[in-house]
Amino acid sequence: MGELLDALNTLDAGGAAPDEPKSTVDQAAKAFQNASRSVGEAVDDARQPDMPLDLLTKLVRQAPLKSLAIAFVVGVMVARRR
Repeated sequence: MGELLDALNTLDAGGAAPDEPKSTVDQAAKAFQNASRSVGEAVDDARQPDMPLDLLTKLVRQAPLKSLAIAFVVGVMVARRR
């Protein structure tokens, strides 16, 4: 318990965390967080005005049934190729 308290006090004081071997689960979780953060940033960048996702969003809001039909046809075409 004393080692844990010392480590927490060091972190509170602004010190670096002690180097501990990381498990595979910790490494996978860190990689997933980094990937999701970068994807989120890319989506946010693409949603800026006059960027592709912004234009696509506007088109889908103007004509939702046509957009659905186009998405269905493209999906069928992609599925038939495989």
